[in-house]
Amino acid sequence: MEEVPDPVIQEPTDAIVRITSTAICGSDLHLYEVLGPYMHKGDVIGHEPMGIVEEVGSAVTNLRKGDRVVVPFNISCGNCYMCSQGLQSQCETTQVKSKGSGAALLGFSELYGSVPGGQAEYLRVPHADYGPVKVGSELPDERYLFLSDILPTAWQGVEYADVQAGGTLAVFGLGPVGQFATRIGVQRGLRVIGVDPVPERRAMAERHGVETLDYGKDVADQLREMTAGRGPDAVIDAVGMEAHGSPVAGFAHQALGLLPDKLAQKAMETAGVDRLAALHTSIDAVRRGGTLSLSGVYGGQASPMPLLTMFDKQIQVRMGQCNVRRWTDDILPLVEDDADPLGVMDLVTHRSGLEGAPALYEKFQKKEDGCIKVVLNPGA
Repeated sequence: MEEVPDPVIQEPTDAIVRITSTAICGSDLHLYEVLGPYMHKGDVIGHEPMGIVEEVGSAVTNLRKGDRVVVPFNISCGNCYMCSQGLQSQCETTQVKSKGSGAALLGFSELYGSVPGGQAEYLRVPHADYGPVKVGSELPDERYLFLSDILPTAWQGVEYADVQAGGTLAVFGLGPVGQFATRIGVQRGLRVIGVDPVPERRAMAERHGVETLDYGKDVADQLREMTAGRGPDAVIDAVGMEAHGSPVAGFAHQALGLLPDKLAQKAMETAGVDRLAALHTSIDAVRRGGTLSLSGVYGGQASPMPLLTMFDKQIQVRMGQCNVRRWTDDILPLVEDDADPLGVMDLVTHRSGLEGAPALYEKFQKKEDGCIKVVLNPGA
């Protein structure tokens, strides 16, 4: 792997964190599949890190050397109007206005600020006077690591789904976010049905009280049959723009990769490049007057949507990049609970040092060897 210089304090609100655990996420793969034109040599990816504070800037008074912290993937100031509204992913201080994007993100291309990410030995954390979540020293990293991204993302997805007690929630995609979304639904007393074509993912969800279905062309009909003919009260799409198994979207991704960066960026801004099968099936499956909650990431500006159906069914749609710090205080007691009600200790399937990342990215992409969640431990 290419050697990256150690980060240094650049602003008074920075901190330097020595990474002890960092995870591979499906969004990292999407950087290459769809957002590759916005990536450049030397970019450091990775947006699910935690570790030990090594140094703090002069304006950081909430942290000190030796503190153990989880670092949220979106960079927010905590003081602006958007942060005060619980919309940290739209932070007005760190918005990447040159690209028309929301808050800057760790390790996520020039669209979101080209901020070096956490798949490294050290990480410079901007706005460390607000962002990092200080945690205890007794429990293993795995208890806390997912507070950086996928656990708050799943939590927000369930909040946006807004299913009332006794209702039914369907979750399309049982990757890491989908796994947590189903468990949060069960923890809230909902009937939860998870949909995924991968047997290992369905088996993991079933261990946590989730009913499951294989993904097929008749899955919307199956969901209606399970819910008195109406469909689930809400559907969470935790699949997003993944192109695997979709020839049209897969070809679009490959075509983008053949274009010069500037032309590819323009195509991204005007083309529909997403795989939409799961999204359209979610719209078909949800009951009339129900809610569609999008946790999966989509990348195309011109991806077609069945607006007539959505209007006719009176579907509410909520979506957006996760506002991590809005939810972490609510989730922290659950990850520290001895009973582990969200099953944070039952998600990781593969571990490695940084040197094993390329092989595990390939395994994760191809869904081989039961690979659901990968954690990297720099220096281990």
